[in-house]
Amino acid sequence: MLEMRETCERCETPLPMDSMDAMICSFECTFCTDCVSGPLKGHCPNCRGNLQPRPKRVQK
Repeated sequence: MLEMRETCERCETPLPMDSMDAMICSFECTFCTDCVSGPLKGHCPNCRGNLQPRPKRVQK
């Protein structure tokens, strides 16, 4: 199951499970859209992979 990290790894912005602003790489590193579109330039700083929108999960 996909690990749903709840904060941006760069700036610690909250990213709840239903957030539209969460982006992930294939290793599930998690960043906010502001960091991805700005300083990270669309690439994970850990693996250099592409960052894509994270699927949403409805909170119970």
